[in-house]
Amino acid sequence: MQVQVLRQVWGRPDSGEALALGMKRHGRVWLREVQLLCDDQSWVYARTVIPATTLAGPARCLLRLGNRPLGAVLFADPTVVRGGVEIACLRSRHRLYRRASLSLTTKPTILWGRRSLFWMGGRPLLVAEVFLPAPDGPAGNLCP
Repeated sequence: MQVQVLRQVWGRPDSGEALALGMKRHGRVWLREVQLLCDDQSWVYARTVIPATTLAGPARCLLRLGNRPLGAVLFADPTVVRGGVEIACLRSRHRLYRRASLSLTTKPTILWGRRSLFWMGGRPLLVAEVFLPAPDGPAGNLCP
C-alpha cells in the first residue's frame, strides 16, 4: 500500500466536520488529503481534519507524516481511542464525492464512504475515507 499526498494545508473545517469535532466552523485545522494506492491504482481517498488544538505534544508528529499512512501512527499508539464509524452513500453533488473522484476517468453513480473520530491525548481528529471503484469493476449504483 502506498500513500500519495494530494494536499496538506492549514484551513477551516466544513460545517459537518466542525460539528463532528465539536468546534466552531471558523476554527483552524490541519487538512490532509491522500489517496491510498495498491499497484499504482487508487483505492481509497482519505481526508483527515485535525484541529490546531489537537496538535500539541506528541500529536505534532501528525504534521510530518509525508507519505506515511496515518493509520500506522494511530493504530501503533495504545492510548489512541477510536469512536464509532459513520457510513455514507455519496452522490455526485457531495463535496467528498467530488474530491474523491477527481482522478477517476469514469465517474460512478455513487461512492461509499466512512468516517470516524479518533482521540489522541484526549483531543479529537476526524478521518473520512471514500472507497473508489476497481478500474475494471462496475461503476456502482446501489444506494439505499
